[in-house]
Amino acid sequence: MTAPALITLAHGSRDPRSAATIKALVAETRAMRPDLRIEAAFLELSRPAFGNVVDRLVKAGFDEIVVVPLLLSEAYHAKIDVPSQIAEATERHPGLQIRMTGILGLEPTFLDVLDRRLRDALSAARVRELDALVLAAAGSSDPLANQAIGRLARVWGARHKLPVTAAFASAAPPATGEAVRAFRAEGRRHVAVASMFLAPGFLPDRAAELALEAGAVAVSEPLGADPELARTILARYAVGAVELVPV
Repeated sequence: MTAPALITLAHGSRDPRSAATIKALVAETRAMRPDLRIEAAFLELSRPAFGNVVDRLVKAGFDEIVVVPLLLSEAYHAKIDVPSQIAEATERHPGLQIRMTGILGLEPTFLDVLDRRLRDALSAARVRELDALVLAAAGSSDPLANQAIGRLARVWGARHKLPVTAAFASAAPPATGEAVRAFRAEGRRHVAVASMFLAPGFLPDRAAELALEAGAVAVSEPLGADPELARTILARYAVGAVELVPV
């Protein structure tokens, strides 16, 4: 019996670095499970489109697919866009079973990835001490999604015993520059910003630019194609594959 195929479904970006990072993450995931058919797809702006990947898998003989949305927050794309595209694909292919898993999300283990990225940034900037942290994320019109980032920021700050503020690149205050300036107004001169973004693109670039203009000593790169993210994708897939088994 052939295992269900796995599609990792990312948002997509006009920035080619974003798609390249997602595809590198998929390559990392394939290396861990070479027995699975694993494909990258995007909601918009990047290729391949989700519908085209589904068509290709159906043509290859797959009648079960598990979709893992590569989204960090449970907001509009997770609630509306992804289910809509899945519904369209299943309507186009009668008999096809598609199971959408939970989003990639904000796993506590991602803080280890965040720390590694920030250590690299601090080393490059030759910074040895910190007195405040900013956790930068995309931001959402959904307050619950922003609150989730805020909770993760508090956990991260407690880990390092430093004050921390969540900041957002769009849709919600404060922006990264505002968060950095607020700490500097308190007399904190060594403020670092960690990028809770999956891949490079306009939003993380803008967040970094504003932070550095405001006086941040370092800004980390996005999470990227880290093995920890690949393991989380496979954990989501395992749950989705089990849910496809008839009871």
